[in-house]
Amino acid sequence: MADFVPLEFVPPAGLEGPGFRLVPLGPEHNERDYAAWTSSMEHIRATPGFQAWKWPYTMTPEQNLDDLRRHRRDFQERTGFTYSVLESGTDDVIGCVYIYPVKDAAGAQVQSWVTERRAELDEPLYTAVSDWLASNWPFERIEYAVR
Repeated sequence: MADFVPLEFVPPAGLEGPGFRLVPLGPEHNERDYAAWTSSMEHIRATPGFQAWKWPYTMTPEQNLDDLRRHRRDFQERTGFTYSVLESGTDDVIGCVYIYPVKDAAGAQVQSWVTERRAELDEPLYTAVSDWLASNWPFERIEYAVR
């Protein structure tokens, strides 16, 4: 498989958006991440792009921590990039953005979700991430379910 991103590409450290900011997801977000998605499982399943996903499903906090460690490894190895969506002003985790290779093709498959409590940020997040991907990332093809 070809490299997901060119060797000279430096993945962005984050993104500021209206009411939120993105930072690379990692183990330090475990407690807040776990609280965010477990409070909004049905809402996430109904989010465009998640209908065919098996996740979210019931996990323990320890299993979630293992998942966050895997996402961090993917980021470090440049095989996928996951960002935590933090609420402006509070740094509460209110969502996530996943940027991974399209299976069997060149390009990026992108999913994002926000908590049910902050559902009004789904469209602004989608718009900001779409613009960011177009201007700051090296992908010629992006699959990201329209809002």
